[in-house]
Amino acid sequence: MDGRLTTIELFKENQKFSAGHFTIFSATNRENLHGHNFTIYVALTGVVGPNGLMADYGRFKKQISEMCETWNETFMLPGRSPYLRIEQTDGGVIAHYADEKIPFLARDITVLPVSNVTIEELARLFGERLTADPETLAQLAVVGVEVKCASGPGQWACWRWSAATSPTEERP
Repeated sequence: MDGRLTTIELFKENQKFSAGHFTIFSATNRENLHGHNFTIYVALTGVVGPNGLMADYGRFKKQISEMCETWNETFMLPGRSPYLRIEQTDGGVIAHYADEKIPFLARDITVLPVSNVTIEELARLFGERLTADPETLAQLAVVGVEVKCASGPGQWACWRWSAATSPTEERP
């Protein structure tokens, strides 16, 4: 490897999904149910090899597309909210919030491992999936990952990972 760093930016047409949610502000205050056209941007920073390539980033594009496809046209609920209880019933799903019972069909719901469905948490979920295998990232010479999630033009949240600060990486 010649040691040069480069950044590959992935912001493709299929890196988007339409989904519903509501933000929970407290035990008694939440948004109304609504939806967004979310977009995902990913930047991979790595070492350029002697063949002039950083890495085969097709695997990352595939992961991003699969997550977007899975979440598209669903209503997202936070599975770890201290203020929301999710009940599976024979007829579907009931979200219990304060004194409200919000019914959904099971096929329409995606329960996420988050405390709130926000762009901050969605960016983190994408990032953690893309960086779940530090060994593969090291083999691909990827040293940094940045994920941005937007809920509309001009409103982004950014999550970053660095091999230099990753707690899973062994240091001498």
